[in-house]
Amino acid sequence: MTPLHQLDIAGLRAAYGAGDVTPAQVVDHYLARIDAHDPAIRSYVGIDIAGARAAAVESGARIAAGRALPLEGVPVAVKSNIAVRGLEWNAGMAARRGIIADEDAVAVARLRAAGAIVLGTLNMHEAALGATTDNPWFGRTMNPHRAGYTPGGSSGGSGAAVAAGLCVAALGTDTLGSVRIPAAYNGVYGIKPTHGAIPDAGLVPLSEWLDSIGPIAQSIDDLEAVLAVLADPVPAAPPPARLLLLDSFDGLGCEPAVLAAYERAAVLLADMPKAIFAPEDGAADIRFAGFVVAARELIDHLGPVRAQAPESLSDELRFMLDYAGGVPAADVARAEGVIARTRAGVRAAIAGDGALLMPTAPQAAFAHSRRPPVTQSAFTAFANIAGLPAISIPAGLDGDGMPVAVQLVGAPGGEAGLIALARRLDAGLAGFVPSPLI
Repeated sequence: MTPLHQLDIAGLRAAYGAGDVTPAQVVDHYLARIDAHDPAIRSYVGIDIAGARAAAVESGARIAAGRALPLEGVPVAVKSNIAVRGLEWNAGMAARRGIIADEDAVAVARLRAAGAIVLGTLNMHEAALGATTDNPWFGRTMNPHRAGYTPGGSSGGSGAAVAAGLCVAALGTDTLGSVRIPAAYNGVYGIKPTHGAIPDAGLVPLSEWLDSIGPIAQSIDDLEAVLAVLADPVPAAPPPARLLLLDSFDGLGCEPAVLAAYERAAVLLADMPKAIFAPEDGAADIRFAGFVVAARELIDHLGPVRAQAPESLSDELRFMLDYAGGVPAADVARAEGVIARTRAGVRAAIAGDGALLMPTAPQAAFAHSRRPPVTQSAFTAFANIAGLPAISIPAGLDGDGMPVAVQLVGAPGGEAGLIALARRLDAGLAGFVPSPLI
């Protein structure tokens, strides 16, 4: 039989239905894998052994009674800024140690209501403001494709856990790319839905107008199945009819393998009518504007902590907050203007029937010892600023054996059509390469 951690959601349902395995056996298998592999990966920060086993028993009873739910017996895990009943809700911050969630976030409640089994909570970049998941309080998460390399962030634990086969799917959050960058670096799939499509009640926010909860999984099928129970229902949408391409990647430092993957993707969609999208502002200005707006909102959220317990925030986080807080008013106004122009421009270009094709990140995952490139969110920020859905698709490995990826950004509420186009691209790219731990 296929190893249990290699079964996707459909495979698990089939195995349960045939009586080949029980949810209790699957949960024990995943708990054993976490025990064996996570000390090196450090993707988990909390594990609900008793709760997962109890949920597995309930799941088994529903299967036996012929009442299996859509995600019945599917082991999942949740980024630690999303509330999971009975587990520490730390958002990657020492200041939140000891805060235990007394109820599930809406997204987690929807997973449980669909039969999913929550294994635990996952490591993340401190306060979600960063993209390496080198967390000074909860440890440095490793990329399962190579020890010593970043899994990205801020949902780095989510991307690493899925890529390492330590859960079937995971929840992350995406403010300027924090679901899609880990998906890209770990060689898996991630989607940021339309802003507000998944309720954010129970989320410790970074930026309430940029944040989106989104799933990460090892296949588009699994991503779609999880999204279906998470998101509020929307009318079905056809696949995008037009393809948009950025006018220039100048100054973004795109690595050759990333550019090659993007060019392959463009060829695969060569039959679609194409147009060039030229943002009014440069990528560096857009990225900086997103950072300033998000970080200044985080300053407001963390006001009491900064005043009363500054030592509970790392030097890095305090530096970024102080820097953002010190941006002159005129520069803040300019950043807000960049945000407004970019939002309007992206939405107008995509309209109701377009999709924007880009790399997910300009680079593959890099060593934790390297200074993080400032361009990590150069492409992902567009979707957050515009409030649009975006999906990251693996596109193979670079010459050093690390994953690269491309992404599609679609129309508001157009997740179904965007996923359909992503399937077409995925079939041609054939870019998913399991990590060595799978």
